Amino acid sequence: MKFSSTQLTGSLLLAMMFAAPAYAERIKDMASIAGVRSNQLVGYGLVVGLDRSGDKTRFTGQSMRNMLAQLGVLLPPGLDPKSRNIAAVAISADLPPFAKPGQKIDVTVSSVGDAKSLRGGTLLMSPLKGADGSVYAVAQGNLVVGGLSANGNDGSKITVNNPSVGRIPGGANVERTVPTPFAQGGNELIFNLHEADFMTASRMVETINKQLGPNTARAIDASSVRVNAPADPGQRVSFAAVVENMQVDADEAPAKIIVNSRSGTVVINGKVTVRPAAVSHGSLTVTINENPQVSQPNAFSGPGAQTTVTPKSEIKVSEGNNHMFVFNPGVSLDEIVRSVNNVGAGPSDLVAILEALKSAGALRAELIVI
Repeated sequence: MKFSSTQLTGSLLLAMMFAAPAYAERIKDMASIAGVRSNQLVGYGLVVGLDRSGDKTRFTGQSMRNMLAQLGVLLPPGLDPKSRNIAAVAISADLPPFAKPGQKIDVTVSSVGDAKSLRGGTLLMSPLKGADGSVYAVAQGNLVVGGLSANGNDGSKITVNNPSVGRIPGGANVERTVPTPFAQGGNELIFNLHEADFMTASRMVETINKQLGPNTARAIDASSVRVNAPADPGQRVSFAAVVENMQVDADEAPAKIIVNSRSGTVVINGKVTVRPAAVSHGSLTVTINENPQVSQPNAFSGPGAQTTVTPKSEIKVSEGNNHMFVFNPGVSLDEIVRSVNNVGAGPSDLVAILEALKSAGALRAELIVI
């Protein structure tokens, strides 16, 4: 596969749109308040009501025995309940910041045994714990499974998506609140940039001090800005809302080239520069044709004569007439794309050219191949 001129030009136009001069963004789009984040929860439970698509594993039967014992039902010792309508599952969820008891969150349910499908199942009440081992939510409800699986009597099978994973929208009730630095008071807020950049942090400090007064904000490092804030929780909410909606001119991203060798997509931002360099891209093609020669015996060769096959190979070597091309100092994006198109480079060829330029010190950009 080769890059077409249209494909590379389209990628170029997209890159140039994002390579425009610095533009204003809200602080809430480029930074988050320290401590205001979600927390991961995990749990273990049983899904019941399956149509004979459950587990065959022994620990699933043990889990069912323990559950029934808690409900006052005691099974005879040594009895292994081999019920095919039950599956052992792992439950995961994200607890949003400031979530309060009684609020609902979504959960994801995944099979941990050999269940074929969770379609039609119901998750029984299962606690969800945080990293500290405390229970922060309790999950229960009917699963929504996007995948399906079907088997034929002849052994044929078809599977669409993944039927062993399902979701329960609003399937868990929050039971405990996670304390955050924001709710605990204090006289300052720390905003952490999603992408560390000294210039962006400096501009954020200038914007906040210009609108709220000198020495209100000060940069800690390239990714954190400390802002003086009211100690009263109610005033802190209003103060944070004001700061988050301030417009800041974000600095341009570092020079970067991203190449997707599978789809042939190339994205080059406007900060990419090339120092003077000469590049030669040749295409050597080797073609081997096999034309075996068959020799038949004539009519008077006798009873021992046999048909013989003599191998005959034709090998041709051809080399493209691609010539060297030169990158001048301060070459533009359009010139880079035009040079690559002129030599008919494919995805792997383009990666080789860019890597060679970077090794030679002529490419001033980070090269990312995915």
